[in-house]
Amino acid sequence: MVYLLGLDIGTSGVKALLVSPEGKIISSKTESYPLATLHSGWAEQSPYDWWEATVKVIRKTISNIPIDSREIKGISLSGQMHSSVFLNKKMDVIRPAILWSDTRTSEQCKEIYTKAGGLDQLIHYVSNPALEGFTAPKILWLKENEPENYEKVKYILLPKDYIRYRLTNELFTDVSDAAGTLLFDVIKKRWSTSLLGKLEIKQNLLPPVLNSFDLAGRITKPIAEKTGLKFKTPVVAGGADNACGAVGSGITEEGRVMVSIGSSGVVLAQTNNPQADQEGRIHLFNHACPNSWYMMGVMLSAGMSYEWLEKKLFNHRLSYAKLDQLAEEIEPGSEGLIFLPYLYGERTPHNDANARGVYFGISGKHDQRHFARSVLEGVAFALRDSLELIKDKGVKIKEIRAIGGGAKSRIWQQILADILGEEINLLNIEEGPAFGAALIAGVGVGTYSSFAEAVNRIIKVEKTIVPRIKNTGRYEYYYQLYKKLYYSLKDDFRGLKELNGYP
Repeated sequence: MVYLLGLDIGTSGVKALLVSPEGKIISSKTESYPLATLHSGWAEQSPYDWWEATVKVIRKTISNIPIDSREIKGISLSGQMHSSVFLNKKMDVIRPAILWSDTRTSEQCKEIYTKAGGLDQLIHYVSNPALEGFTAPKILWLKENEPENYEKVKYILLPKDYIRYRLTNELFTDVSDAAGTLLFDVIKKRWSTSLLGKLEIKQNLLPPVLNSFDLAGRITKPIAEKTGLKFKTPVVAGGADNACGAVGSGITEEGRVMVSIGSSGVVLAQTNNPQADQEGRIHLFNHACPNSWYMMGVMLSAGMSYEWLEKKLFNHRLSYAKLDQLAEEIEPGSEGLIFLPYLYGERTPHNDANARGVYFGISGKHDQRHFARSVLEGVAFALRDSLELIKDKGVKIKEIRAIGGGAKSRIWQQILADILGEEINLLNIEEGPAFGAALIAGVGVGTYSSFAEAVNRIIKVEKTIVPRIKNTGRYEYYYQLYKKLYYSLKDDFRGLKELNGYP
């Protein structure tokens, strides 16, 4: 037998999936680790915690099933993007990793724009705007705030690349993860020497860059003894979590689009014709597939908006299933109630940390049902913002595939189809980035001849949600009003932040 092992180094824990070439999940285990928030806006983790969890999860995954570790023909990794691991010359971790969700680097983002020569020039270098979550501003923060630690830095790695180094004793990253550092020329697929020079960051601090499907090393003898894996098992480079999630959903050919409703919301479209958005409203990153890219819009509070409703507004008195049921009792448009889902600011398309959630149009006739449905509609409107930007870049939409917790809500998917005016396909497999990493391992070691063979052999459409034409027409009017509301409130959002700063 042949098996493939996918590892996902996430924010809450490591997930391991042992997969057969037919896509059957043989074993699935997760090991969690803590998140440290020492100050407001900070988010850190210990890479050593990632490593200990990885060793445990590998052992658990392969020890409880009757297989020979020699049957595992390839391993690959997915990981949280942007988060920074700083290593000294002895390859020891200097300080906790600063995570993608950490927002301490606002001043460093401004500095990047200044040194790069403005947004236009930064887009020219790396195809993306400067955001607090990216790696480059974290490096500058360390340089400016912890110079004694910065002086010790020999290598800067991303989470999955640190774990792969521990498995193989080889230092690499891949194009899809490098793209999220804000230091990588996404179009030319190489480190941007021009931007590195302007930011005074030495290129030799960054690892060599491979394709996601390239061999990046083999399991060392000490690690084989520690984990139960076979000595010299091939380890394939792998990719960023979004790229691996896209592979695991079959988003590997032009025109396929993934809409993910998890805590955050993602709209991701594969493209063979990379075009950066000059206003920086939407991301352009390298895909895990060969000579491929993806455009991606991100909203910060998708599932989190529904969670906020259930926990904070209704105090756990109504389950999600009950909220769905209540939402179905109300006509599209929630009788004039519109929800702006900016609970923690927003990324696409506004890049505005000051934006906040709004219920607009509340009247005496509105009750729990309207409040529930308007949240589902507001999230769908926000996801449409990203899809419209992708269409504006010339991507022809052939198919939309929905994943994430929101894909399990029938009413939410119907609302999404109605608001997007597109059919929504639901899949037979939804295992996320670890599954995509396993497929990448299979391509890398030759189990599959191509990404197309891997995904078309395994991933199937189980159900299609068809938009209701009458609802789509009605939602168009609401969507246009929804878009106007942000711009009407933009200055007031900033004023509210200043007001909150007063004692």
